[in-house]
Amino acid sequence: MDRLQAMRVFARVADEGGFAAAARALDMSPPVVTRVVAELEQHLNTRLLHRTTRKVAVTEAGDAYLQRVRSILSDIDDAEAAATASTRDLQGTVHVLAPAALATYFLAPLIPRWRERHPRLVLDLTTDHVATGRVDEFDVTFLVVPDDFDGNVVARKLFQGEAIVVASPGYLLRRGAPQQPQDLEAHDFLRDTGNGRRGVRKLCLKPLSGEGESHEVSLPVVLQSTSTDVLLRAVLDGTGVAVIPRLLAQRHLSAGALVHVLPEWILSRYTIYAALPTQRMLPARTRAFLDFVSEQTPEALAAQEI
Repeated sequence: MDRLQAMRVFARVADEGGFAAAARALDMSPPVVTRVVAELEQHLNTRLLHRTTRKVAVTEAGDAYLQRVRSILSDIDDAEAAATASTRDLQGTVHVLAPAALATYFLAPLIPRWRERHPRLVLDLTTDHVATGRVDEFDVTFLVVPDDFDGNVVARKLFQGEAIVVASPGYLLRRGAPQQPQDLEAHDFLRDTGNGRRGVRKLCLKPLSGEGESHEVSLPVVLQSTSTDVLLRAVLDGTGVAVIPRLLAQRHLSAGALVHVLPEWILSRYTIYAALPTQRMLPARTRAFLDFVSEQTPEALAAQEI
């Protein structure tokens, strides 16, 4: 058994969620893929995959093994890239983790330019609300954290932002524009339940200037979702007020489709970091992606204001 090939096949089966899909991706026959994984399980004397008629799922032992396999395969790819860096373009895969909204509104618009610069690199982008605890699983992990975040991570700071209360002009015309934080208690609230905020029903608004007391208000919830896209669509349609990162709201604010409610107040400030695994060499392809995102960030932020 070729153990390295077996690792690659197993990882692809886990990624594709099935033997047939993995076989197509690897240009192998499904029986061969099935046999290779079976031989690997026999060699390890443990079951790596749960097999059903509908799908394949990684077992607990398989998940632990998969994380080590990804690291090994990544190191091998890095070694090959380093050995041939002077004779060909960067190649391989950059595994990236980011919150869904950041992936959609910040990273996705950068991909065409990234592809022009590095046509032989594959970008594997995974989304997850809770990314902090998964930094070592990916080449680059984008974290959206409070300003007082003090995590034990190796990270590059990209930019800072604010979470603000917004509503559509039509909604405010019907319901009236709040003049002070307490006025929000009479308005319909579209609540973000992502990132562990399911039980949060109150908003603590802070002066934009950073001076003065904060005000806590409790709003009646009419819609709640873990999806920022759902909340953004609903607030644009006039369903109620919502807390949206200024990065996502800015284009709509500039176009007049949204209004910053109580413009002298914000909910919070946050910082975006690109975090790196703590115990892994930085591959050339990862450095290229990190440098690219850092370079493009000012232009990407400016584009949101158009």
